[in-house]
Amino acid sequence: MAAGYLEILRARHAARLLTGTLVGRLPNATAAIAIVLFVRAQGGTYSLAGALAAVYGVANAVGQPVLGRLVDLHGQPRVQLPSAVLSALAMAVFAFSGTEPLPLAYAAVAAAGLFTPPLEGGLRALWPSVLRREDQVHTAYAMDAVAQEIMFTVGPLLVTLCVSLWSAQAALVVLNVIGVLGALSVVVSPPSRAWRSGPREAHWLGALRSPGLLALLGAFLFVGIALGSITVASVPYADEHGGDAVYGWLMAGIGLGALVGGTVYGARQWAGEPARRLQVLVGFLAVCYLPLTLMPGAVAMTLLMVLAGVFLAPVIACAFVLVDRHAPAGTVTEAFSWIVTTFTVGASVGTGLAGPVVEGGGAVWGFAVPAVAGGVSLVVLLVTGRVLSAPVGRAVVAASSENDPNRAAEPRFSSGDRA
Repeated sequence: MAAGYLEILRARHAARLLTGTLVGRLPNATAAIAIVLFVRAQGGTYSLAGALAAVYGVANAVGQPVLGRLVDLHGQPRVQLPSAVLSALAMAVFAFSGTEPLPLAYAAVAAAGLFTPPLEGGLRALWPSVLRREDQVHTAYAMDAVAQEIMFTVGPLLVTLCVSLWSAQAALVVLNVIGVLGALSVVVSPPSRAWRSGPREAHWLGALRSPGLLALLGAFLFVGIALGSITVASVPYADEHGGDAVYGWLMAGIGLGALVGGTVYGARQWAGEPARRLQVLVGFLAVCYLPLTLMPGAVAMTLLMVLAGVFLAPVIACAFVLVDRHAPAGTVTEAFSWIVTTFTVGASVGTGLAGPVVEGGGAVWGFAVPAVAGGVSLVVLLVTGRVLSAPVGRAVVAASSENDPNRAAEPRFSSGDRA
């Protein structure tokens, strides 16, 4: 199992790009908890902390595809590093000014979220040029999905460590400085400096003009809703079965499941059409959410959470392959950034939706939300299956396409469409 991953990490620049991207994304992975802890240290309410964290999340969701398009137009170094610096400076303003005046606090966290560099989409755009072989790129996508789970598990621990050693204010500043250093490591690397987006059609919709990408975004919105609703439904369950410690184990269980599932998925090559494979994986994801409504004891529930997370990373990795296929030429970073944005928005919707459901019907109905959302995601994939499975060879082959190392033809383009 480890051989495939070691082969990728031994490729020139691969380990550096993966590590730099993960470190660069640290501020984003820890922003919500860091903001909440800082606001509480300032004497603010949980409502204010939640509102500021929500503003950051919304601004981040808006900024990712916009910055992704700028990366496709102007290259990675010209966009990634300046945006990382601006985001860190905005968070520093928030850290040193505090929650008063309130308009400045909102403006600062909004700017920090808006200018968060699209390192995630940028890395996926670089993999084909670093690894060359298509099977290696697919394995790298799975490894990337697994690495995300590690980052979102380790990140909150780093925040609490910084708070305990120094202060919540120091945590905001230190983590954002580390994030800038991670972005710097990526953009000064030869692959990042040499990467250029393929020729693109001048179109205001950019990547969103691809029907296949729109189908993926529709499905991933509901995957995000499922994940967001679990985090809320787990709170009342934990309150009845042991409190915060149980809640922590439940959340860790989902992360562990995704880690195991992604590792196993990426360790082998999968034959067949990726669109069909994604339907199967999302189907299993939805089915594995159903047992959560049984709400057994804490130990059994934690194991069910592990099961619920097993297919999450494989779903994400398989979706990356389809994004790679359906992104119009010259829009690959933007396309990957749209997936990030849609997943984030879905998680926020799931969080907001699960609250009233839990209040009205209890935790059991809260756990029913992810199963329903997973089922709707599967329906979207089934309805749009023909679009996702459509052959991409209906146009001329794009020379040196940035998102297809085998120079597969881009869908819906002809030589007259190139800008």
